[in-house]
Amino acid sequence: MAKVNYSELLREKSRDLRASMSVQSAAQVVTRTERASDEGDLSQQSNEEWIFLNRNRLESKLLREVEEALGRVGTEEYGVCQECGEAISAKRLAAVPWAKYCVTCQDLVSQRRARGEEPEEED
Repeated sequence: MAKVNYSELLREKSRDLRASMSVQSAAQVVTRTERASDEGDLSQQSNEEWIFLNRNRLESKLLREVEEALGRVGTEEYGVCQECGEAISAKRLAAVPWAKYCVTCQDLVSQRRARGEEPEEED
């Protein structure tokens, strides 16, 4: 079985996110130059702006997580669950190389957040 280069996976994800965010920003500028001609157009434009901002916020958060994981690669912290301290499975890291938690702890953290017992991570 070939050894997975998590650092390269993370760098590639970071590049992809940055490129996507750049393309979205350019598209948003183009959209803003168009004038809404009626309430329907204005509503559509507002909806598109909301989608853009929400997607950009989510991608910014993911980019921070990827960059944080890049900082952990090569240290004893990478690949270790920040909740229980156990190793994160290679299968999970191959799928989500920026993972902070093992699958079990990720489920627990998500449940606590859904119940409002734990705050969402900062944007």
